[in-house]
Amino acid sequence: MQRALRTGNALDDRWHIRADGSRFWASGLMMPLRGGAAAGFVKIVRDRTAELAAERRFGLVTSALPGFVWVADADGLVVDTNERFRAYTGVEAGALADEGWLDRIHPDDASEVRTRWARSMQSGEVFRSRHRFRSRDGLYRCFDCQAIPERDEAGRIVHWLAICLDVEDEARARAALERLNLSLEHQATQSTADLAAAIEDLQDEIAARRRTEDALRQSQKMEAIGQLTGGVAHDFNNLLTVIRSSVDLLRKPDLSRERHRRYLDAIAQTSERAAALTGQLLAFARRQPLQPVVFDVAERLQNGAEILRTTLGSRIRLAIDLRCGPCPALADPHQFDTAVLNVVVNARDAISGDGHVTITVSETHIIPARRHHAEQNGSFIKVSIRDSGSGIPKEQLAHIFEPFYTTKPSGVGTGLGLSQVIGFAKQSHGDITVDSTVGQGTTVCLYLPKVDDAAPATLPEEPAAAHSDGGSILVVEDNDMVGDFAAQLLDDLGFRTHRVVSGQAALESLARNPGGYDAVFSDIVMPGISGLELARTLRERMPNLPVVLTTGYSHALADEGLQGFALLKKPYSAGTLSRVLRQVLPRAR
Repeated sequence: MQRALRTGNALDDRWHIRADGSRFWASGLMMPLRGGAAAGFVKIVRDRTAELAAERRFGLVTSALPGFVWVADADGLVVDTNERFRAYTGVEAGALADEGWLDRIHPDDASEVRTRWARSMQSGEVFRSRHRFRSRDGLYRCFDCQAIPERDEAGRIVHWLAICLDVEDEARARAALERLNLSLEHQATQSTADLAAAIEDLQDEIAARRRTEDALRQSQKMEAIGQLTGGVAHDFNNLLTVIRSSVDLLRKPDLSRERHRRYLDAIAQTSERAAALTGQLLAFARRQPLQPVVFDVAERLQNGAEILRTTLGSRIRLAIDLRCGPCPALADPHQFDTAVLNVVVNARDAISGDGHVTITVSETHIIPARRHHAEQNGSFIKVSIRDSGSGIPKEQLAHIFEPFYTTKPSGVGTGLGLSQVIGFAKQSHGDITVDSTVGQGTTVCLYLPKVDDAAPATLPEEPAAAHSDGGSILVVEDNDMVGDFAAQLLDDLGFRTHRVVSGQAALESLARNPGGYDAVFSDIVMPGISGLELARTLRERMPNLPVVLTTGYSHALADEGLQGFALLKKPYSAGTLSRVLRQVLPRAR
């Protein structure tokens, strides 16, 4: 109020509490009402809970990157940075006004970087530069930077998204090789023994360079994620628009029951799409494992046909030829959708003007010989995608599965599409073949293991069922908001709960009261003892105590798997939580 009286308005972002006790994150704008002296205040509050959740998801993605990430406004002023940038430079985003990030660059590089940044600001072209950044200790390391403009629907630049990768080791290796080459030229007339020593040094340098190149390839992969981040943010904003609009409409007092149900369904479906989008990003970054289930390939393609037709455009005809039914396969259905979409996008780009794409689904008992692999016998579902495009030259076919290799013009695609497809096929115990003739088109065949049982391996979503006395649950969650929500949800389902904030606290609580809990419900990613380590410890100490794990992001889970523990993926519904607990707790059934 004092700031509003002094400046005319005041804005703050904080948690607010509704009359029923629930919390929501909101932005409040307060202005004084004046009639000579101040007669009162008016405050406008906007619910930003969904936006806060999206910002946290975006923060999880950027925190996984191995370099700097920063966001600048349309005028080039930095408005946000990731934790890695702040830890390296010791500078917060708020202290980088007036292009303050340029002051952290080595004096010998600063002039060229400023010139390139000014040129990008004027032309709107992608900013690229390799220069040295000063650390908080005064030392310099070399970084390869790229900033991509984000535009609105009218084509105007609204933000710049930048990623800088540490290439100091590569720069040092190159300099060492250059010095070694000069040294070898001078030593050409020396004795055989000296030459042998020089060759040994060269081999050491080559080995170091190979290690640096391996690290660089991983950095390039993360750079590709940085290039995709703008598009991901756009998709999340579209989903949040549906959620925010539905929430606003649900607040109308005269809303009919039919519309009330329609808006609730829209929020639920949009949340599922957002979770699927996050899952695809984490699977690409190898932060979560594939989730193979039994699904009908033919039915999956029919349900997604409209999306494929929209992707191809009106000038390219899509035909789906189903030669088996049902066509049950064991694989991750979301990654299957992504694989088919990647191949269809490649087909679209290869077709100039009018054309056609035909997807054929059939059963087969043979995967033909391919890429130095012998013919493989078994039972498979074969998905053939044939296009009428320009085809791929024979000399390029051997490289099409390599990450970042692309036959498309510069600036079109990342070269990650087919590498994702073959990675998905191999992890699903299948494979992929490609046949192409220049001028006649390309046929991509995806093989997935066929199963005998066509019934889905996962249970359908069901309404949450309350239990009169489901038992006592120990909730282990370090995030207060998520932990309080989980405890409240379990209370509503008829369980008694006690919450702790760490794996160590959970072990201490169980030691004090060994028979006091019927199950443990724990997050995986926590400081100190992780949820997976806690579950392994409890399996040894209390083998009869059920443990249910939950996560939306876990490097350990991607590397080590579930190890036999029940898993509930975030975001989860009350119905899914109820079903999982009924499975592990006989008294809750």
